[in-house]
Amino acid sequence: MPAIDRMNQDVVLIVDDVPENLSLLYDALDEAGYAVLVATNGESALQRARQSLPDIILLDAVMPGMDGFEVARRLKADADTERIPIIFMTGLTEAEHVVAAFAAGSTDYVTKPIRPAEVLARIATHVQSARQTQQARSVLDAYGQACLSIRPADGALVWQTPLARTLMLKYGAASPPALITRIHHWLQSAMAAPPPAPVLEIAGDEGRMLCALHGLTEEGECLLVLHEESDAAMTRTLMDAFRLTLREAEVLYWVIYGKTNRDIGDILGISHRTINKHLENLFEKLGVETRTAAAAVAMRRLQLPVQGESKKF
Repeated sequence: MPAIDRMNQDVVLIVDDVPENLSLLYDALDEAGYAVLVATNGESALQRARQSLPDIILLDAVMPGMDGFEVARRLKADADTERIPIIFMTGLTEAEHVVAAFAAGSTDYVTKPIRPAEVLARIATHVQSARQTQQARSVLDAYGQACLSIRPADGALVWQTPLARTLMLKYGAASPPALITRIHHWLQSAMAAPPPAPVLEIAGDEGRMLCALHGLTEEGECLLVLHEESDAAMTRTLMDAFRLTLREAEVLYWVIYGKTNRDIGDILGISHRTINKHLENLFEKLGVETRTAAAAVAMRRLQLPVQGESKKF
């Protein structure tokens, strides 16, 4: 088999045990410029999907041995293949079979006899949508955002950025499935609530994790944004955001909560004169001239509401 040019060709994996269907689809896809892979049973479909990571899979629902529904479930349960769109090909048009296809992780379905023009149109749409979704996820990963996507129907975790995975492990270490279940239950009320949607607060040993509903993806999945609130976590965020030293970030953190130089000195165990020096340095780094302006800039970066009173400690 010639090497696949992933830069210039989208890759389609066709899974069907009927030679006539394979031939019809292969010719149509090849003529349209796709690189085409073929599997004639469930086991080989799983193997080829893991090896080649195609851009989309055309999957026959009814095959001897492992049927298409089981193939789809296994693909979606594998972290390497879970994001690949699946279009079921089926002659089963009864409602329960359509529901079963989507429950197994299908993105779409087409009915037999296959109409190549329809298949090509649906492939183009879903490949483009998947590419845009992947680009968005890559941006979130690159900028260190804690985001995850949950399917509202059953609470399945579809994907998460590395930072979200870290927070989910930190706050759900005792029982990760229980944390997902709790988020799913909260999500049902959050979706039904008028804006602004409520925020879920999950307490931990060193702080708390806030979970907010950001919106729905094109696939109908719920995009959630996670945010950790703790003295240490917020101090690290300030350090990274403004290129501050640890001590400068600690001073700025307490400035946000309205503490005076004397208060900050007592909290951090340093002199008031040293506090003034740190303030001069962080004012310069933030491009501001006053404590109020510094606090406002930092609060916007931390996405904090304006505080009506000082932090209690």
